[in-house]
Amino acid sequence: MRPTVTVLNGPNLNLLGTREPEIYGTDTLEDVRRLCVSTSDGLGLDCDFHQSNAEGELVDLVQAARGRSIGLVLNAAGYTHTSVALRDAVVASEVPMVEVHLSNVHAREDFRHRSYLSDVASGVIVGCGLLGYQFAIQRLAALHRS
Repeated sequence: MRPTVTVLNGPNLNLLGTREPEIYGTDTLEDVRRLCVSTSDGLGLDCDFHQSNAEGELVDLVQAARGRSIGLVLNAAGYTHTSVALRDAVVASEVPMVEVHLSNVHAREDFRHRSYLSDVASGVIVGCGLLGYQFAIQRLAALHRS
């Protein structure tokens, strides 16, 4: 059985491709999933990919990664700026997490500049579009092998 990387996507990311394409681009969540699966496979990893609009479900998925995943790629979307519960779940999971944002959150509204996740992340990738997910999976693979 191959090691697994868990990729979690938060609220409204199911609307990728149609929601504010000038900010998020025209790639869909299915495009993100395909890239994550392909990248993981190329690194000898399985990819467990999810999206939820529900904070509690994301917490459950983070907790489920504990002991079965080599790391988390987490695009918590709007919950990045609001969810202490998600942050606590990441800490409790005891697996490395890379925070990903498609857009450059630092070039956007002030409320997006504060992340409840960054200080517990093994890395933070912003503004790289879909490639951010690829970079995050590569980083987790490198951490696993070191």
